[in-house]
Amino acid sequence: MIPSFSKVHNKFKLNREYFNHTQLKEVAYSFVKEGEPFEKSIGNFLLDWLDDNDYILVKTSGSTGNPKVISLKKQAMVNSAIATGNYFNLEPGSKTLHCLSTQFIAGKMMLVRAIILGLELDIVEPSLDPLEGVEKKYDFCAMVPMQLQNSLAKLDSIKTLIVGGATVSQSLQEKVKDISTKVYATYGMTETVTHIAIKPLNHFNEESYFRLLPEISISVDERDCLIVDAPRLNSKTIVTNDIVKLHSKTEFEVLGRFDNMINSGGIKLFPEQIEAKLAAKMSQRFFIASKKDKTLGDKLILVLEGKSNVINTDIFNDLDTYEIPKHIYAVTHFKETSTGKILRAETLKLLK
Repeated sequence: MIPSFSKVHNKFKLNREYFNHTQLKEVAYSFVKEGEPFEKSIGNFLLDWLDDNDYILVKTSGSTGNPKVISLKKQAMVNSAIATGNYFNLEPGSKTLHCLSTQFIAGKMMLVRAIILGLELDIVEPSLDPLEGVEKKYDFCAMVPMQLQNSLAKLDSIKTLIVGGATVSQSLQEKVKDISTKVYATYGMTETVTHIAIKPLNHFNEESYFRLLPEISISVDERDCLIVDAPRLNSKTIVTNDIVKLHSKTEFEVLGRFDNMINSGGIKLFPEQIEAKLAAKMSQRFFIASKKDKTLGDKLILVLEGKSNVINTDIFNDLDTYEIPKHIYAVTHFKETSTGKILRAETLKLLK
């Protein structure tokens, strides 16, 4: 039987202590009144979760358009928590680490999973190195790619790790290939109550694509952008701006963002695919974009994070002719989200 969002599992622990509904509300008030900024965020969410409303208000990340505030049904969040628990075999008493900002849906869902599934949840302040000082072993954790990058040396303390919020680079995937922790990339958005699909980044024998969680169906629109139908998570069909290739009814590959697609001389180019080819050869952050051109319509450019735009052009040897940037720019510091995702449009405004 699916539990109601109003229930707190009797095995639920927060920072090694059991809490029922009333006690958890008291802790939430304490966090809001006396806690550190990250604890205040947790407290505010818990108060929203434990009130009598059947929904919460959440700000989207912009996956399906401009960021906005939307209403999510609490029962949909419960359904998402159960789907994740079933997929990763999380059971009452499983030990989990919360190191994400609770201002975003991924951080909120770590709390919901613990409350609904009866997990033992330890909270640490969100940071670039979340495992610093952590000595305990955990069954499950969620991170953004930048946190994963800085946690590689200590990752054996985590049995299963999911990574989201931004794309996991090819170079980072290579670094996790031989570690004992099972690492998964996630695909999802606020509107789908975090992830709807999972892709293993290690411990697999054949080419890996995103695989849907149960009771979710997908299709594409005339742009080849992904359409998600997940009635247990959202009553509306969700049209994304992610261009995908469907490999089966349950598997898909993300080719790039429709917003980022470049039409250069009639050839459609996906910056994310070109970036994947360059990633292993680059020692600094970068991205592929375009500028208006009288002949091509849009010309391909390479934007580097740093003070110099000088680079060894041998890195372009593996690119097709039309994938080679026509110009290279440098920006001292990229604009980015709190999860480390590069804000391309905002960064391009800094070009001189």
